[in-house]
Amino acid sequence: MKEYGQVIEDALIADYTTYKLAGKIRNIVIPENEEKLINLLSYLKENNEKYMVIGNGSNLIFTCDYDGVVIKLDNFNKVDIKKGIVTVGAGYNLIKLAMKTAREGLSGLEFATGIPATIGGAIYMNAGAYLHEMSEVVKEVKIIDDNLEVKTLSKEEMKFAYRKSILKEKKYICLSATLELTKGNKEKMLKTIRSRKEKRQKTQPLEYPSAGSVFQNPEGDFAGRLIEEAGLKGKKVNDAEVSKKHANFIINKGNANGEDVKYLMLFVKQKVWEKFGVELVSEQEFIE
Repeated sequence: MKEYGQVIEDALIADYTTYKLAGKIRNIVIPENEEKLINLLSYLKENNEKYMVIGNGSNLIFTCDYDGVVIKLDNFNKVDIKKGIVTVGAGYNLIKLAMKTAREGLSGLEFATGIPATIGGAIYMNAGAYLHEMSEVVKEVKIIDDNLEVKTLSKEEMKFAYRKSILKEKKYICLSATLELTKGNKEKMLKTIRSRKEKRQKTQPLEYPSAGSVFQNPEGDFAGRLIEEAGLKGKKVNDAEVSKKHANFIINKGNANGEDVKYLMLFVKQKVWEKFGVELVSEQEFIE
C-alpha cells in the first residue's frame, strides 16, 4: 500500500487517539492526495479489506486491536480564507483554524477552540460546544460517496442534527469544507476564548487522557449532574475512571484499554437509568 502514501505498521492506538488506550492498529495509511485516496479505497473495497477513516481520534474507543487499515487525511490540510469564506481540508486541526480565524477578526468558530478534532471529524459528528455547532458555519462539504465519486453537498444535504450528519449515516468521507464566517470584534473574541480556556482548566480533567464529554446532555439537564448525583464520581474499572473533577469525563489513569472504558460507560449508563429513569446517549464511538 506504499504506492498510496505513508504506511505505518503495527501502530499503537495510544498514539492516534486522545484516550491513549492500549492496543495496536495493523496498518495506518496517510494518502498523499485525493487521487491516491480514491485508489486506496478502491483497492480496499476490491480486496474486502476492513478499513476506517479517522481524524484526531478524539471520540473513538478501540475495544481491541484493529486488524485492518486506518486512513488518516493529514495531507488534506490546506486552508484558504477570503472575505469570511474559509475553504479548508479535512485534515486541518479545528482548534488551529478557530484560533486563526479569531485572530483575523472572523467570528463563528469561537466555540471550537477547545474541541480537539480535525475539520473532517468535527463535520462528521457536527461537533459543538457552548450551544453552538459546526452546522452553523458550514456552507458546503466536498465528499467521497460510497461509489467513490467526489461530490459537493450543500448544508441542507448534509442533514445536520445534534452530533450527527449524513457523513455518519452514509459513511461518506469528508475531503474539505467551505465555511462562512462573519466579521467580529477581534479583542472581544480572543477575550472570550481565553476566559473559556481558563474555565475548562479549572473544571475539566485536562491533565489526563480522555475523549471529552462521554454522554450527550439530556434535554433540560446535564449528564454530569446525573452521574454525580448517582454517586459515580471516582468509580473505576482498572485504570479507567469517572473523573472526580467532572463526572461526564472518563479518564485514563495509566494503562486503561477500550474494554475498561466500555464497561465503565455501560455501568454509568445503567446506574443513571436505575436512579433517574434517564437513558444517557454516548457522544463517543466504539470500534470493535
